[in-house]
Amino acid sequence: MPSFFDRRTNPAPVPASAERRAPAPGPPGAEPATFGAGCFWGVEAAFRALDGVLQTAVGFTGGHAERPGYRQVCTGRTGHAEAVEVWFDPERVTYDELLDAFWRVHNPTTRNRQGFDLGSQYRSAIFTHSDEQQARAEASRAVEQERRRRSIVTEIVPARELHRAEESHQRYLEKQGRAACAASLA
Repeated sequence: MPSFFDRRTNPAPVPASAERRAPAPGPPGAEPATFGAGCFWGVEAAFRALDGVLQTAVGFTGGHAERPGYRQVCTGRTGHAEAVEVWFDPERVTYDELLDAFWRVHNPTTRNRQGFDLGSQYRSAIFTHSDEQQARAEASRAVEQERRRRSIVTEIVPARELHRAEESHQRYLEKQGRAACAASLA
């Protein structure tokens, strides 16, 4: 049986052929994008600051538990990643611009870790909602890799259901009167 540490850093893989699931309905005319880039509080705040982002939700995706909550996901046993679902107006911000923000907001070369946060729930991931997003994410990763010396470990997989985190985690930094997390090592 794998150790606790192994379960935290090596989640059950999600096949690239996994069936995409449509997200909950967003604002009219908006398109969804979903990203995992470490602790979702700071990632959500970064995306909310972009003109053209209409709505966000933080939650968990990419795992095997039926209805995971924050405490359960933090054990590292569910296979879920902390993620931010972004609804954007493609007339005001493009998916490529969201990808650029994703690469800037975290360190995509550290496996299952962002700053002081360690565990598979903090992995770098792009959860795609269409074949077009999949292709654009892969192309963006290739361009970003050219800029870096260390290998990018970001997974790019079809989006599955986002299990919305408890309300206390939605817009968390905003509720705390903070613009960003205290420490960022990206």
